[in-house]
Amino acid sequence: MSRRDLELLAADPEVEYIEPDRQVQATAFSGTEDYGWMAVTGIYLPTGSLPYDGTGIAVAVIDSGIHDREDLKSRIVYKESFISGDNHPDDFNGHAVHVIGIIAGNGKKSTGDHYDYRIRGVAPGASIVSLRVLDKYGVGTDSAVIAAIQRAIQLKGKYNIRVINLSLGRPVYGSYKDDPLCQAVEQAWKAGIVVVVSAGNDGRNNSAGNQGYATITAPGNSPWAITVGAMNTVGTLSRADDKITSYSSKGPTLIDHVVKPDLVAPGNRILSLRDNGSYLDNTYPANRVPVYVYSTGTGTSTPDYFQLSGTSMAAPMVSGAVALLLQKNPSWTPDQVKAVLMKSASKFGQTFSVSTDAVTGVAYTSEYDIFTIGAGYLDVQGALACTDVVNGTAQSPTATYDTATGNVYVLSDPSAVWDTNVVWGSNVVWGSNVVWGSNVVWGSNVVWGSGGASDGFSAIWGTTSIWGLGAPITSDADAITIDGDN
Repeated sequence: MSRRDLELLAADPEVEYIEPDRQVQATAFSGTEDYGWMAVTGIYLPTGSLPYDGTGIAVAVIDSGIHDREDLKSRIVYKESFISGDNHPDDFNGHAVHVIGIIAGNGKKSTGDHYDYRIRGVAPGASIVSLRVLDKYGVGTDSAVIAAIQRAIQLKGKYNIRVINLSLGRPVYGSYKDDPLCQAVEQAWKAGIVVVVSAGNDGRNNSAGNQGYATITAPGNSPWAITVGAMNTVGTLSRADDKITSYSSKGPTLIDHVVKPDLVAPGNRILSLRDNGSYLDNTYPANRVPVYVYSTGTGTSTPDYFQLSGTSMAAPMVSGAVALLLQKNPSWTPDQVKAVLMKSASKFGQTFSVSTDAVTGVAYTSEYDIFTIGAGYLDVQGALACTDVVNGTAQSPTATYDTATGNVYVLSDPSAVWDTNVVWGSNVVWGSNVVWGSNVVWGSNVVWGSGGASDGFSAIWGTTSIWGLGAPITSDADAITIDGDN
């Protein structure tokens, strides 16, 4: 399109908004190897504890492609590339294979002394639809992601696609109402597909003096999506010592102030499938999981599994959980799924945690507020056990700042499930430990009182760009080197 044609288009009164075809990227990074390697199974899904494995549900993974692996045999039902000039659906980056393994790997290549400790996914019976939008370096475009989302909607009936996983993002440049990525997410949601999105890895970004708040990436700023932050399991089987990662992006969202993330899930140093010879595999060979970690025999000399960190790894944890919920409750709508996941999420007793960067020695303090951990920690068994009847929309609410009182309030659509006693009740969604101020959430709707947070965070709710229309928060170019959340 010529510049003149673009100007004519912009002058057309029927045109509301013109958006550049912006760059998106994967939201995972490499970490250093340490004792913190954890398999999905063994922590959350012991053998025989769940009667569901995702069978009959297809998850569309919009990412860097797919390479067939024994852990995924016969369950990759469709694959396609949406990268301009590159029709190969294979994964040359390694990001998607890792994400898919977290969702649906069956652990066939791992032969630990107990089945619980095999490296398998949350829904090892689910089918995978792989829609490639990221290149060898984990980079793509808005238009490719939108085309892939639309393809998932077209194929929904053929493969029973009920979930889309988007472990990717880019900075927020405008309202979600105008953002074409967010519009595509809304389109999929209204077509009956649950959309799970990574929150982003900019929680340490203080370039705007906001302590990492308002760094949720698009399309995680969509109120329809389930936006997921990353937790650190600290290398133990117990959840008691788990803590939020310092790099996990925090809300509220830029421009619209949507309350995000919706919940958090394990995302730090997660073991999943290795894509042999891919960009990540060749660039970070130390992240290959030693055979002795998952094999009791002599095994093969070539590792089959790989370690990555980031909200990219947390999102597929939730996507796998969604597949289990929909296998049990096939008639559930995306809103019912989202509301139940948020209500059943485990609440935190602590109000803050500290992570120290192993390289720089810098300590990062994370507050356990509603904009950091959302409704709480993914609880798969709790969600499956939930019997609440949910009616209404589960759009994430927005936060509004009262300059007169210094308080932050949560506002939602009157039709939202958060306004009903069935789901909200006595603070069962967000809980009293994730808010600040003299009242719990939804009593007077105060989520952040003027005296609630520590002095170091008080400026967040003043005249910073979170509440104004300042420049967008940009991604931290050095995010790939973060390794301080061990």
